[in-house]
Formats: sequence, structure tokens, C-alpha cells
Amino acid sequence: MRSSLRAALLAAFVAVLLVPLAPAGADKGDQGQAKEKRFTALIFSKTAAFRHTECIPQGTVAIAQMAAHRGFEVDATENAALFTDENLAKYDVVIFLCTTGDVLNATQQAAFERYIKAGGGYAGIHSASDTEYDWAWYGGLVGAYFRDHPGVAGVNQQFQVATMNVEDRHTAATRRLGDTWTREEEWYNFRTNPRSSVHVLLSVDESTYDPRGYSVPGGSAPMGDHPISWCHAYDGGRSFYTALGHKGVYWEEPLLLAHVLGGIEMAAGVQQFDNCTGDDTTAGKRGRGRS
Repeated sequence: MRSSLRAALLAAFVAVLLVPLAPAGADKGDQGQAKEKRFTALIFSKTAAFRHTECIPQGTVAIAQMAAHRGFEVDATENAALFTDENLAKYDVVIFLCTTGDVLNATQQAAFERYIKAGGGYAGIHSASDTEYDWAWYGGLVGAYFRDHPGVAGVNQQFQVATMNVEDRHTAATRRLGDTWTREEEWYNFRTNPRSSVHVLLSVDESTYDPRGYSVPGGSAPMGDHPISWCHAYDGGRSFYTALGHKGVYWEEPLLLAHVLGGIEMAAGVQQFDNCTGDDTTAGKRGRGRS
């Protein structure tokens, strides 16, 4: 109950302010690692369509707690006016946490494009792919746009247990996972298959659940090959995306937290990103991360 209240209060502040959530080096018991991994992140969770009332507050709290433990700085906001060249330059990675709809105007979009082109990092979580459908550059950054998910009346359940194939176990986002990972989720279907333009980290096995989505009466067609998390170099910067994380309780799962943390660190440039680029360039050479 106390954690739920804290998350609700935090969400209320985040809606209108830039909130510093965790200072670098906050975990004094892990100072050596914190110093090595130090970077600065911005959580952006503005919504202009569906609002994830669990993912945003619980995810924000969870990322702040990880920041305190890992020794990086994190701010949180829903104020799109902060998307300026000057403000974005403070951050090594911008985390789009369950954003939806058109959240940035043309001036703010241009500033974010310049940030990525200058070597910045992007980490998209869950409905970050349900965002900015009319901004083609953003669609390329995230890798694919959301289409629908299960939850067809009389056909299937919105939340189902399914098994993911871990396609690359040698990244910070996947190294704690086995060959497969089975868990409950609201499994996203995408408008296009991103595999040809990204490095797939996880794909969901459609034979382990009913993937038909709500956008077509009776259920939309399965994707078949179904990436669910990936990374790629994009327009000078680094991009990580995971469709996981809908329910608040998911943000208490150690493996999900490790997956998200690893992806954030990869996008920030403090963990190896060469798997995502397809060459032998290391994060230390490409990244904006501060040591």
C-alpha cells in the first residue's frame, strides 16, 4: 500500500515537473561500480492517447530505484517543453516510458532528432511504439509501430503467459536470461516486422499463446515471426526497445528489471552495443556515457 501511494504521488509530480529521482553514486555500497557506470537518464512519460496507469508510476519508481543502486542519475518529466537542445544535452539516454499519441510538437521533434544525431541514446518501453505515428523518423528510431494486442471479446485473453526465445544472450539486456523466457504479458503485435532493420534480442513464440489482436473483428492475423525486443544503431545514436512492462506488478520481476536496466545502459553507451550495430564498435567508443 505504501509503495502504491508513493508511486501515485510520484506520478502526480512527474506530470508537471522535471523531477530528479536518483543521484549518481547513491548506493554507497557499490561505489566502484557506480563510478564506472555513471550516466544521466531522462524518463519521459507523457501520454496523448491511452494512459498506462500502472506502467508509468511503477516503472518510474523501479527505474529510480535501479538508478540509486547502479549509481546513475535519473530525472523524470511529462513536460515536452523540456525537449530543447540545451536540456537534452544533459542526458546520455532518454527513456520513453509508456508514452502514447502525439507527445512532441515539430520544434521539440527537431531537437530530439538533433540529440540522437549527436550520439544520444533512446530506450523505448512498452507503448513507446504506440507513439508519434505521423513522425516517420520516430518510427524508424523505435523500429516498429504498435498494431494491437490480444483481448478479443470471446476469442482470447488480454494478458497471457507465453514463451520468448532469447535470440542473443550476449547483451546487457539479455545476459541474465536462459535460452527461453516464459512470463505473462500484454503481447504487442506490430504493423511491420522490424527484423530486417534491427538486431532482435527477444521474439515471442506464437505457438505458446493466442496472438490474435483486437484490431480486426474475430482477431487480427498473427505476425508469425514475432520480435518483441530489439536494439539498433539509428541516425548517429543508439536505440533499444522492449514491448514488455504493462502491469505494475511486472516491475517487481527481477528478470524484467534486469532486462530493462541492461537496455537502458546499452542505449546510454555504458554497456557494449556492438551486437546492435553489426560491427566491432564498442559502447565506450561510441557512447556519450560519462565515466
